[in-house]
Amino acid sequence: MPQRPGTPRLLRAINDRAALELLLERGPLTRPQLGAQTGLSKPTASQLLARLEARGLVHSVGEQEGGRGPNARLYAVKPSAAYVIGIDVGPNRIEAAVADITGEVTGHSDLATKGAADPVAVVHQAVERAAEHARIGLGQVSQIVIGTPGLVDPESGDIGFAWDLPSWHRGLLDALRSDLRRMVTLENDVNLAGVAEQHHGAGRDHDNFVLLWVGRGMGLATVLGGRLHRGTSGGAGEIGWLPVAGTDAPTGDRRPGALKGGFQALVGPEPVEDLARRYRLPADPADGPAAAAVAVRAAVEAGESGEGFLVELAQRLALGVASVCLVVDPGLVVLAGEINRAGGSVLARRVEEAVARISPVRPRVVPSTVNGNPVLRGALLTALDTARQEIFTSTTEPVEPAVSTEPAEEPVAEPAESAT
Repeated sequence: MPQRPGTPRLLRAINDRAALELLLERGPLTRPQLGAQTGLSKPTASQLLARLEARGLVHSVGEQEGGRGPNARLYAVKPSAAYVIGIDVGPNRIEAAVADITGEVTGHSDLATKGAADPVAVVHQAVERAAEHARIGLGQVSQIVIGTPGLVDPESGDIGFAWDLPSWHRGLLDALRSDLRRMVTLENDVNLAGVAEQHHGAGRDHDNFVLLWVGRGMGLATVLGGRLHRGTSGGAGEIGWLPVAGTDAPTGDRRPGALKGGFQALVGPEPVEDLARRYRLPADPADGPAAAAVAVRAAVEAGESGEGFLVELAQRLALGVASVCLVVDPGLVVLAGEINRAGGSVLARRVEEAVARISPVRPRVVPSTVNGNPVLRGALLTALDTARQEIFTSTTEPVEPAVSTEPAEEPVAEPAESAT
């Protein structure tokens, strides 16, 4: 059956989306540059920019000097077209950041939450303070994405289980949406760290990789074919529950502190501190999870005298890494979280060697290269992706009567790549 030609409105939507993506990725651009890079004629590029400018999605940001004739105007996506908020929630603090539609962070808040009983009130306060810092109203926010430990149901989007956030419970998502009157999304924190690594870190040029997070908590983000794998129940990545010979079998008890056996019993903060004390490395229990990271860093700095500790820790980590790689064979493993990052490339190299000794699958193992808070960055990236999709979709809605007198547009020669 021959393909039917696209309607004028559909072609306009395709062209508008391609132009917005191009301006986000490479802007600002002049009208001729936009036409040349999308394959559109000058009249069509002019119509397109006029449309997007009328919708408040692009604006002129100056002129390009040089060349013959009058200077060409430069166009860019208007930052205030939409704002998003990303949030990282832990048992003792909540960090939030505001970004405009171009991805620039414009506001931030960081609050202590220890002992707070009402998660809705805590999130609301963090959102309000971040918005105030960005000098915007909450009504200007398009999307809010919250990174949380534990399981998030892929179907309902609600929290199923958060091991160190006992006040977080089913029904929380609806309560947050009702309170904030905005689109709120919950996502596993390690999955968001994986998103940040995919876009700005060691996984940037890889369609398949896993990120092993070992810090206050433990988790695994799996990216296959360029897509994050969450599993049927959202449990993909709960590697702390992985049964390991020689440790107690983990139970189904999900209460805070109930998980004692399995992989968590080998490489969680307490076991790493115990290992450090055996090798006479600094590990003060009063420092909490940070003590394990301090011990790992001290072992790296100690050189030869810290070698025994690092080799044993790498052997423990290799049990989890090899188990995952023998199932999904990702080719790349990224070590993230406070404990893993403290070991840097020194620990990563030893884990890679240990995996090669016990497995026919030999992935490359590297430390995370994402700067700042990776969970927060992943939350902002996820929120931006949804907000941009909304903007791209909105260009199909007419600003004028449905019957248009504009000449038919030709489609772009080749759609631009996503900017996110």
